[in-house]
Amino acid sequence: MKPRIAAFIPAHNEEKSIRDCLAGLGDQSLPSGVELDVFVIADNCTDRTKDVAELAGMEFGLNVEVIVTKNNKQRKVGALNSAWKGIYGDILDLYHTELTEYQMMYQQSVKAILGMDADSRLAPGALAYLWDGLMSGRNIGGVMAKYTMRMPKKKSLLSKDDTHYEEKIASGEYGGPIARWWTHQQKQDMASWLLDLQYHGGSTYVLGGQATLFRPEALQDIVDENKLDGPWQNESDVEDMLLTWQLQKSGWKTLISPHARCFVDAMRNYHSYREQRNKWKSGTVNLLTSKDLKVKTRHTGRLWRSQAKMFIDLIVRVLFVTLLALSLATDQYTWNWIWLTPVVLASLLNMILALKTPMHRPIDVILATLLISPEIYLWVNLITFIQVWLEKLSANKKDGWASQYAAESGKTRSKLTQGVLLFILFVTASTFACIHFRDTLTSPTTQAAIKPYLMSGWIVLTYLTILESLIMLYQIWTLRGQHKA
Repeated sequence: MKPRIAAFIPAHNEEKSIRDCLAGLGDQSLPSGVELDVFVIADNCTDRTKDVAELAGMEFGLNVEVIVTKNNKQRKVGALNSAWKGIYGDILDLYHTELTEYQMMYQQSVKAILGMDADSRLAPGALAYLWDGLMSGRNIGGVMAKYTMRMPKKKSLLSKDDTHYEEKIASGEYGGPIARWWTHQQKQDMASWLLDLQYHGGSTYVLGGQATLFRPEALQDIVDENKLDGPWQNESDVEDMLLTWQLQKSGWKTLISPHARCFVDAMRNYHSYREQRNKWKSGTVNLLTSKDLKVKTRHTGRLWRSQAKMFIDLIVRVLFVTLLALSLATDQYTWNWIWLTPVVLASLLNMILALKTPMHRPIDVILATLLISPEIYLWVNLITFIQVWLEKLSANKKDGWASQYAAESGKTRSKLTQGVLLFILFVTASTFACIHFRDTLTSPTTQAAIKPYLMSGWIVLTYLTILESLIMLYQIWTLRGQHKA
């Protein structure tokens, strides 16, 4: 039996995207003598995912088998493990059903397992690059493609007279200015992450589920060492990160392919983005602080430093806004040109990142250089950071998968509008109060009472700003290389 790659594609109600995903696999040039089998797991589907996948398989000349799951309560994890058990057997089988001779031969022929999301699409040649990376060393357990978000087409390009207008809008292929802006911010964020990992050697602490090629022996090690019935675990909202950490713990390398490209869908609005990032960041924090899983990664220090940087970003901005408001209200503010230094560094850093982001637009580079887009995007992530740690300290555990799916399907709504209105109301009320009580606030007595606190606050802010400026200088230095996001 020829050596083969087995692709696992979990798909829950993905009739709109599964064809495109399979089209990408149909574009691939396989290594010489290697075959590709595609297993689409139609997980608890209530739409035509199964039928569309079967038709697409025939259309693109793929060997597609659709596995239908019912009452799977472990979502993506359960779907992936069902495909795994179809090849390697079910350890929990009470009847101890033995594999047939054909099944054993097939199992031995599988040399790599491709884990993909149903809304991802590999660029032509990506699978060959992933294969070359995986086969370049015996100790490589998984190789991940480099992701970038697909930019939705301009909604204005669609004619209102198009009889398929509503269908095309619902497909997600088109989007307005806000959806396209959100997409680019996620692209730039992903580019920054990929460039940083490549600068530090190409090892990654998460083999993303969007498109990663695994070595079957590595996955089997995880099953055996952790006494599991499948490689993927439901104990974490970030099952791909948990699996990556376990692979590293077992001595396997987890790498990024420098050439393989995968296009993935972005979150198109504030609400769905927040719920996705809340799941990701909450899962990361839970892994970092968990005492039950007893698994760590060589990147633990980097992840904790990332958490510390987010905390410093938050403190710097809260301190600056508070001190600036108090200084202006009490007429004690003095401008110093040295405060432009971190602004210039931030502008330069974000301009370079925007230019290194794949398929960037001129408007994205301009907004990044002016720090408009990065600052808005950072504040959204800071809100998520606060929420994640507050939930971590609370007793109630939130179902991240359910929240993200509800947001993407439009079953829940964000409170962004209410939050913006409350913020505007607060700023207006504060400004009115400062004007009304100006004589009291600017009196020598009030100034003398507040000045020591202002001085201490500005000193703390100065040291934190110096630290952040040094971090930005280091980031600019790492971007000088020829690595591509």
